[in-house]
Amino acid sequence: MAKSLSLVALSSLVALVYGQQIGTNTPEVNPPLTWETCKSGTGCTSVAGSVTIDANYRWTHNVGGYTNCKENSGAWNSTICTTPTSCAQDCAVEGVDYATSGVATSGNALTVTLTTATNSGPRIYLLDPTGEKYQLFQLLQQEFTFDVNLAQVGCGMNAALYFSEMAADGGAAPTNAAGAKYGTGYCDAQCPSGDNFINGLANMNNTAQCCNEMDIWEANSISNALTTHGCLQNGPYACPSSGCSGQCDGNGCQFNPYGQGQHSFYGPGLTVDTTKTFTVVTQFLTDNGLPTGNLNEIRRIYVQNGVVIQNTVSTITNTNSITSTYCQVTGATGWQSVGEMVPLTKAFDTGVVLVVSLWDDASSDGMSWLDGGSDGSCTGGIDTTAATINATFSNIKFGDINSTYPYLELDHQPQLDLDQLDHQPQLDQLDHQPHDHIDDDLDRSRPTHPDPLRWEGTNKPS
Repeated sequence: MAKSLSLVALSSLVALVYGQQIGTNTPEVNPPLTWETCKSGTGCTSVAGSVTIDANYRWTHNVGGYTNCKENSGAWNSTICTTPTSCAQDCAVEGVDYATSGVATSGNALTVTLTTATNSGPRIYLLDPTGEKYQLFQLLQQEFTFDVNLAQVGCGMNAALYFSEMAADGGAAPTNAAGAKYGTGYCDAQCPSGDNFINGLANMNNTAQCCNEMDIWEANSISNALTTHGCLQNGPYACPSSGCSGQCDGNGCQFNPYGQGQHSFYGPGLTVDTTKTFTVVTQFLTDNGLPTGNLNEIRRIYVQNGVVIQNTVSTITNTNSITSTYCQVTGATGWQSVGEMVPLTKAFDTGVVLVVSLWDDASSDGMSWLDGGSDGSCTGGIDTTAATINATFSNIKFGDINSTYPYLELDHQPQLDLDQLDHQPQLDQLDHQPHDHIDDDLDRSRPTHPDPLRWEGTNKPS
């Protein structure tokens, strides 16, 4: 027993000393990004934050050298990486030249760029004012607001802004020297298995990382979706990549205006005109109207040209927000199997990390789950008429309900309640569900976010 304990202690010491290393070739200078916190009656206060790019998008090489720790094929270098611990000891993750990585900031504006020739775009996270940890947002009975311009983002592309229940330190302690500053610790409700390192050790077994996820904004200029993604456990947590089925609600409970039968609400020249900048407000309401309550409604509001635009009303449910009734009627069975609103209530109480990405899908189905078939007017493929595609997110605000946008009582329309409607559809009669892809299990054919392995960020930039 004493010998075994000694070996365990020695192993722990090695892991502690030889965590994921930081490279010295390119200094990490995180681009600054200003955002605001808001209080009812007192206004908004500026916060000096910054952003960082995901660790998988960085060059990872042997310490003191220039040899890739992971090849383009996805295989680990067998000379450098004989075990997860040795790989962590002998590999370093580098800083990034953000100017050439598709990330630019200016004041409160963040612009992300997709290069259509290589189908590569960034995934980035918001850091707190220390620059060493991710900024956590506790969303219960709060609202999150941002401006967006995605006029260039056409069919087959996704300019996404969402929340992930990542660890604030990026899994830094005790084996990860890089941490949040270098974009480590990603997870989401699709349980991705592509993270190069997990808690500072090389992910040589393709272990998946699951966690609760809230997709505030997945969109292009044709369609947008607001989607919940809960998990059976609070995250992040690991599971074998072949055994993650049912761990999280990969499809989620989604509100897509086009998918809800409103084809003239969102798009170029429509009510929300995507050829111009507009504001997106998302409210996370609780059952007692306090941050101590349980999440029971997610409400969407838009503002454009000084006009407050309430979310369009679903032709299926006659409501315009995500509630338990809405999710039941639209057939979100995966949402029910993970506990409905309970997982997100817990995640929002703990705090979640802001993620922004811009990506496309070159597969045969493309981004049809977002912008094709019953969910949009796109017919497949990617609109690559421009060499580079940009999306700009700006004026990020977070705070009390109705404190982050020009709220007026006249603008606030009461939410319709299905329980009060005489023509409420019965759940067992909804064979005409518009989303026939809904499934209890993870739907790998309908990715919510790009697999990090598709980016060649593990290799030295040319």
